[in-house]
Amino acid sequence: MEPAHKPLVDEDSLPSGYAYPRTPGMSVLLALLGVVEVLGVAAIAMVCYWAAHYRGGFAWDGSGQQFNWHPVLMVVGLVFLYGNAILTYRVFRDQVKFGVKILHAVLQMTALILSIMALVATFDFHNANGIANMYSLHSWVGLTAVILFALQWVLGVSTYLLPFARRWIRTWFMPYHRFLGLIIFGMSIATCLMGLTEKLLFSMDADTYSTFPPEGILVNCLGLILVLFGGFVGFIATKEEWKRQPLAEEQPINMSIE
Repeated sequence: MEPAHKPLVDEDSLPSGYAYPRTPGMSVLLALLGVVEVLGVAAIAMVCYWAAHYRGGFAWDGSGQQFNWHPVLMVVGLVFLYGNAILTYRVFRDQVKFGVKILHAVLQMTALILSIMALVATFDFHNANGIANMYSLHSWVGLTAVILFALQWVLGVSTYLLPFARRWIRTWFMPYHRFLGLIIFGMSIATCLMGLTEKLLFSMDADTYSTFPPEGILVNCLGLILVLFGGFVGFIATKEEWKRQPLAEEQPINMSIE
């Protein structure tokens, strides 16, 4: 009985370092990857513009300007960098797997550091201004996402990057690793949407918001771009034909752990 997902070519007959040819499907992949990057850069530019133009800029002094780091760092870390980390095995299909693992882990570690800085910014702001912490759904889901993300990173590094885990453990854990990664990414997008809406409603009353002010339109468009970014990342990450196939030199030691 043939395996459900065969390599695109017979890897045993390939020379070392062989690069898989670009098929029409790969052309679509490259186009969608370009769309993802444009959406991600647009989201970062919009959240930075919103914080600088409408919310007074940036500082680190316990003021509202310190809080402005929170949405910026979260969008950069738990959305843009995390989304790109998810796609590393699709982007670098022809590179040596260990190097791709390093990049995957570094992107996620950077995203984790930025998300922790974002949490510090908002907790400092709340404490300096006598505002209660952890009372909203946004904060509950957001903190849960960061904690799960940290646990996912530790488990991923200890299982797939360090040489201690046995092969059967890697094979068994991989479906859960992928599933949890996408769930946490979805939670990150949802948290951003809740936080953007919450901040708008705190910054202006409902009557003003309902008149379609420029700030409200900007933030609503930012939310739509985040949804599109997350949707495209999820689509690319779950499409089986774009799954990275082992290089010829990896075949003897790496049949199915990725």
